[in-house]
Amino acid sequence: MPQVKLLKIAHGRSGDKGNGSNVGIIARHPDIYPFLKKELTSEKVKEHMKYVCKGKVERYELPNIGALNFILNESLGGGGTVSLKLDAQGKTHASQVLRMDIEVPEELLKLVEN
Repeated sequence: MPQVKLLKIAHGRSGDKGNGSNVGIIARHPDIYPFLKKELTSEKVKEHMKYVCKGKVERYELPNIGALNFILNESLGGGGTVSLKLDAQGKTHASQVLRMDIEVPEELLKLVEN
């Protein structure tokens, strides 16, 4: 299986929730969602974001929109109003997650080829 950036098969949005960031990862094709659900675990996101996220990573499934939502607890240095972090609202956290390397079956990659 080829290894690609998650960005190849998904897009994302993120923001802040107090001292945690909220990262939504959305499949670029409905047939990709089951793969994401199986492969993109809280543990993998936590490992990828270990230098940013100091707390637990929680995952929520949104099958009706083909998305996974992750809460990265303790990732904003106290939150937007008290943090000294450059991105105290977590707006770049989805971009960071989307740069994760992931092995993807060829048949799924063909669904998103231009």
